[in-house]
Amino acid sequence: MNPDGLYVHFSCACLQVVEYRGSYKIGTASESVNAAYIFSRKDLSRPAIQIPCASKAVVAVRFCPIFFNLKATNSDINQENSQDANAPDDTSEKEITRGITIMKSIIRDRDKAVTYNVNWNADNQLIGSNAAKLASYIGTLVRMHIPITATRWSNKELGSAKDKIWTEILRSFNIEDTTIRKKYILQLAGKRHRGWRTFLTNKYLKDKEKKIVEYDPEYPVKYAIFITEEEWVAFVAQRRDENFKKVSATNRERASNPTYAYKKGRLGYARLEEKILDETKSDATSLPPHVLWKEARVGKDGTVRDDVQHIYDECETLSQSISTVEDQENRSVLSRALNVPEYPGRVRGKGHGCTPTSLYKNPRRRNPSNQEVMETLQALQAQVLQLQKDNERYRCMEKCSSQLKETSEKASINCQNKFPEGISSCQLYLSSPTYRLVGKGKVHNTSGDLLHHRPLPDGHLKVSVDVVLDKDALLPIPDIVSETTFLRDAIGSFVAWPLDLIYIDDDVFAQGSQQLSQKIGSRQKNKRDLPVTSLPKKGAFVPRYQISLETLVDSSDMATAGAIRLLDMEEDIFGYSCTETIGKEDLEHIFRHQELGVGVIHTYIRFLYDNFMRGNDQLSNRFRFVSSSLVNKALICREPDSCREYLVKRFMASSTNNLYLWPYNSGCHWLLLAIDPLKEVVYFLNSIDGEWINYPDMKQLVDTSIKVFRSQRQARVPRTKSSNITWIKVQCPLQRNGIDCGYFVMRFMREIINMNQIEIPITYFDEYKCAHYTRLQLEQIKEELCQYFIEKRLISI
Repeated sequence: MNPDGLYVHFSCACLQVVEYRGSYKIGTASESVNAAYIFSRKDLSRPAIQIPCASKAVVAVRFCPIFFNLKATNSDINQENSQDANAPDDTSEKEITRGITIMKSIIRDRDKAVTYNVNWNADNQLIGSNAAKLASYIGTLVRMHIPITATRWSNKELGSAKDKIWTEILRSFNIEDTTIRKKYILQLAGKRHRGWRTFLTNKYLKDKEKKIVEYDPEYPVKYAIFITEEEWVAFVAQRRDENFKKVSATNRERASNPTYAYKKGRLGYARLEEKILDETKSDATSLPPHVLWKEARVGKDGTVRDDVQHIYDECETLSQSISTVEDQENRSVLSRALNVPEYPGRVRGKGHGCTPTSLYKNPRRRNPSNQEVMETLQALQAQVLQLQKDNERYRCMEKCSSQLKETSEKASINCQNKFPEGISSCQLYLSSPTYRLVGKGKVHNTSGDLLHHRPLPDGHLKVSVDVVLDKDALLPIPDIVSETTFLRDAIGSFVAWPLDLIYIDDDVFAQGSQQLSQKIGSRQKNKRDLPVTSLPKKGAFVPRYQISLETLVDSSDMATAGAIRLLDMEEDIFGYSCTETIGKEDLEHIFRHQELGVGVIHTYIRFLYDNFMRGNDQLSNRFRFVSSSLVNKALICREPDSCREYLVKRFMASSTNNLYLWPYNSGCHWLLLAIDPLKEVVYFLNSIDGEWINYPDMKQLVDTSIKVFRSQRQARVPRTKSSNITWIKVQCPLQRNGIDCGYFVMRFMREIINMNQIEIPITYFDEYKCAHYTRLQLEQIKEELCQYFIEKRLISI
């Protein structure tokens, strides 16, 4: 051992600084100055470091952040120390600046076996009196163990350093050694590392204009215990990279002028929540995100900006209509009000560490494998087929089991719109298992008529059976008096028959229809007459175009599975040019009177445009359509921003009052929205008598789109009315099964355009007011569709 050598023993992997004063020699040089010897990271692997010094040197050793004892072989050192104890203090000029944060108190307490307790809130966020101390200590450990050249916190090469940080924290703080706690602490360490790198960049590498300097910046001697010269050179090169400069400029521009500035400094959302709960002495364990978001933007004077208060009020309104599950699975109330995307793994307005899983207390759902998806799809397809079979089988039984009700006066009035009073010849149809003509007879449309001394069921009329065309046809409602179930056994007697399955002879129907047409004509003197499919003047109603189109399909390549036809949709229809695909299945749905797809609905919209609106400036400027392919339930949930952008763009295309007709598919049901964006009125036409609150995603999209449209056209709306978009539920005709919704929507659009009115009465148009559409009224829509297919030559042999 060198007798003049000074040995330092240490037991932790951290940077150390040795300061000594007096005469000393390193190699052959010798001088009397104040100096510091800096241990490099290479020195940390050695058990001891030897510092040559003179026999009479006064040596003081300081280790960061841990103090160590000094062992020397020179016996004169203790004596020299005692002799220099009374020496005057160094009067050299001292730098009055903030020193390096190394958290000495934590190290001292750890050596005394003192540990700190920390608390966690309901959202697994760090709170309590020691939270800030732990956060600062994490920053110190990050600067010690993580080089500033580390650009990605997720780099696996940092794994050992992260473990050291976690171990050091467990030695001083009482934290459960669990995965969730370690993940939180290391994520916070990652934030501290990014902040450390940003601090060095702003202080040493940028000029007054916040731009990276071109000259070589000075090495930060103050932080030499954390940064080597080699690391500093590499760090400067990283910051001068052109890609980094672009990203930095973009982020700086984005953060330079925030719309809603955060005003709580280093407090953070978690400790802000703790402070509010303590001050209010509330028993609650957490606060809603939008409440914290608002409080974090309250200045020292306690005032709240109007725009911040407006967002808060809108969140309060939305929270009443959006459930917690919807808030979790789609976007939070705060994100909806701010009209910004929700990033995965975070909750806006709750701060670091709060995730959707911790906030909503629901376990993360694993994405199913491809095999599981296919198995689920096959099971669902089997269920759908079984439900369709059960629907046909129990349809008749359901009618038989329905309770008899006295026919209301309103129903009688509705019946008279189709059936003349008195007795009329008619044809009798059944819809199950297929739609077909089964007999002929006479309908008795007299007010208060009874059937076998019992009131008629609601929606039925008394019919006398004269001729039976289908000997196996069952009665819609069995005759409980004569115990008759088959139609062939009811010849010469009276039975109850559904209104939508009774068709009177056309000569009688034409007389009643003429009276209705005269009434409509008196109100449409200034309106364009719309084409109406003509019906045969003699005999029963025959769906001629349906029969013709079905014959064409069977004789063409459309008879094969997978065959399609393409129909061009002009830009004026939906605001963009597109091509609609019509498959054989779509035509089969029309022929068999089954549920309709979007292709059939869009084809009928093209029919309305070609026959009613093309060449008519009044109608084409007044009515517009919204594409169901771009805005439907699936897309609203998956891509709400694109749906909103399309609606806003569609609304901006108009300069005058327009009514936008939007057939909305909720996944298993069609309904119609008629939107007047300028007046901010939405007419809701639902053929199953449902409320718009049952479709919260749709309502939220419409409300948000109208508000964005209002903002883009710079409309001034009183604050009291800023959120009051008017929704009107129209008392439209209602369907009586689970199939007709698509046909009802097509007829709604036809009648709205026919009336040529922007405003739709709450009780619907008097000319078309009825409780239910008859089957004949729906058959007219199907005839128009089939006629349009034939005239457009979409199907050819």
